[in-house]
Amino acid sequence: MSTTIDDKAIAELESKYDSEMRFRPMQNIALKTVTFLLLALSAFHYYTAGFGLLREATHRGVHLAFVVGLIFLVFAFNKSKAAQQASSWHHPFGLPLYDWILAILAVVSSLYIPYIFDDLAFRVGNPESIDVVMGTTLIVLLLEATRRSMGWPLPIIAITFMTYAMFGPYFPGLLKHAGASWSQVVNHQYLTSQGVYGIAVGVVATYVFHFVLFGVLATRIGLGQLFLDVASAFAGKYAGGPAKVSVFGSAMFGMLSGSSVANAVTVGSLTIPAMIKVGYPRHFAGAVEAAASTGGQITPPIMGAAAFLMIEFLGLPYATIVMAAIFPAFMHFYGVFWQVHFEAKRTGLRGLTAEELPSVRESFRKRWPTLIPLILLVGTLMSGFTPYVAAFAGITSCIIVGMTTSEKGNTAMGLAVMVALHLVLAVSISGQLQSYGVVLFAVGALALIAAIKALNLPARFTRDELMEAFSTGAKYALAVGAAAGTVGLVIGVVTLTGVGFKVSYIVNAAAGSMADFFTTILPAWLISKQALMLLCALFMTGFVCILMGCGIPTTANYIIMVTVAAPALVQMGVEPIVAHFFVFYYGVLADITPPVALAAYAAAGMANSDPFKTGNTAFRLGLGKALVPFIFVFSPALLLVTKGFTWSAFAVVFVACLSSILLLAAALSRYLFVETNRWERWALVAAALIMIAPGLQALLIGWAVALPAIASQLIRQRRLVAA
Repeated sequence: MSTTIDDKAIAELESKYDSEMRFRPMQNIALKTVTFLLLALSAFHYYTAGFGLLREATHRGVHLAFVVGLIFLVFAFNKSKAAQQASSWHHPFGLPLYDWILAILAVVSSLYIPYIFDDLAFRVGNPESIDVVMGTTLIVLLLEATRRSMGWPLPIIAITFMTYAMFGPYFPGLLKHAGASWSQVVNHQYLTSQGVYGIAVGVVATYVFHFVLFGVLATRIGLGQLFLDVASAFAGKYAGGPAKVSVFGSAMFGMLSGSSVANAVTVGSLTIPAMIKVGYPRHFAGAVEAAASTGGQITPPIMGAAAFLMIEFLGLPYATIVMAAIFPAFMHFYGVFWQVHFEAKRTGLRGLTAEELPSVRESFRKRWPTLIPLILLVGTLMSGFTPYVAAFAGITSCIIVGMTTSEKGNTAMGLAVMVALHLVLAVSISGQLQSYGVVLFAVGALALIAAIKALNLPARFTRDELMEAFSTGAKYALAVGAAAGTVGLVIGVVTLTGVGFKVSYIVNAAAGSMADFFTTILPAWLISKQALMLLCALFMTGFVCILMGCGIPTTANYIIMVTVAAPALVQMGVEPIVAHFFVFYYGVLADITPPVALAAYAAAGMANSDPFKTGNTAFRLGLGKALVPFIFVFSPALLLVTKGFTWSAFAVVFVACLSSILLLAAALSRYLFVETNRWERWALVAAALIMIAPGLQALLIGWAVALPAIASQLIRQRRLVAA
């Protein structure tokens, strides 16, 4: 099995399977212009992360100007017909004239708010005509930019919400409201911090971009390769080895990427061919990688953009979010692993031979310095620094390691320079030199450049490769940046009309009606009416999360659901952090839920399998993740940071979660010790569902229900062995 990551091949796969990375072909001058702007975008965020953010409106305005303006240059009006054009008056430098005009308008309308910042307090609530024109321009361009980069679903949702804001008097029942004129809508969406320039754009501009850039650089210096080598050596020799490598490799690589599709194409380019080679069906090979890759968005310390949004929505430190995510993320990979294992046992698939496995010792010898940036990033986060300062430390460390060490062999001088520059970085970040930290860091950077030139040190990447990594990091941020702005329009309507409270009331009323019905047919000792109401609300919320996620990305899904649906759960007594994690996890599940399962379709393309069949199988493999949110809602101790946490409560819910996922995996895979029959599968499913309920009693009852099936399995296994 090949375990060598080919960055060029990965970029081609991402362009092929991820529409958000499908840039149109460009001529030389246009390509250089776009590359320069991408580098400028990365440089802007890198500089502000380390040396101080701009004031809020300016920082968000500059970010939005870059993102929306670049989208009109790099994404064609119709992607399927994008082709390189000869330069002419109506195609300057090979790009349509109207796209240049739209890009300029996007920059002007985005920077208009920062420009009038001093006078903004007098304009909010009483916009002038020019304000309405500029706001309308940005809203229209933002919707078009989102359509170009991500497709129609999210713009349609935003347009629907704004239509609701304007035509409120015509809606029935609770949804009716006074309505708003277009001028009032633009005022709220454009001149306040409740709409386009709201929390979503703010988080992408101050947190998400930096961690995406760190993930790209960490992969380029070889940290992703080290993780894959460790996963291959650890899991590859067992039954169905390549599939288990896919699970462990996706878990470790997910620590860096925070993207389901990027994870799928990077790890899947190595594991999917190996899975097919040892005998897995093509659709199952693609499904394993897709299911495992969705864990990238929920795996600390990077996680996905939604995790950074939790910081702002909940007002909690990022370290708290990371702690809460540890065991739910583990449970996801645990569930996929057991289904992979049972499938391998049921079909008799082999593991990898010693010749097919990489040497962990050799990989560590070449790549141990690449662990330093990740350790530094996590250490900075846990020390109480802001996430963007931690990302700045990690990015800078990647640059230092990449330019002072080499896989071909590290020199004593190179290691000495690396250590010295890390000390300079640590002192600068600690603030011990306060205002002199910037000067010290600048001197250190100049010393690095001088040392490399004077000593001719071997490096993991050249200056050109560093620039390419910065450019790629900016590419990843374009689509999510546009989506954040468009989701801001949805949030703006929610805050303008108060529809979130109305939806919460509707959900609670519907859950109450369903609970009343079930209490008439279920015994009173089995479940209380309050718990039944919560269960019904969770089912409704989870279903809507998956439905919404079929058309929009996880981040947008999370923001909409946390604005509209999560308050209903909070009203039922669910802690805010638990409610947020619930909608987050179900939003991520949409990446493997047909008909729009992005990660599954990318994996299916590499496996050359039926996308719909691959998506259905990936959804089945990821069903363990569907159980986990229900478990931590009823037993919040699994998140470690909830109120009233005790280790005894954690131990019970941890064992219950392990048991429930294991039994469900056996039922879905039709194998435990031998192939299961129908009654055994139903008994295992029933036991798994019972264990969702909180407490030791539910755990013991669940095992009591499962024991007959387990005993039957052991008896039949003994007979087969004897035969």
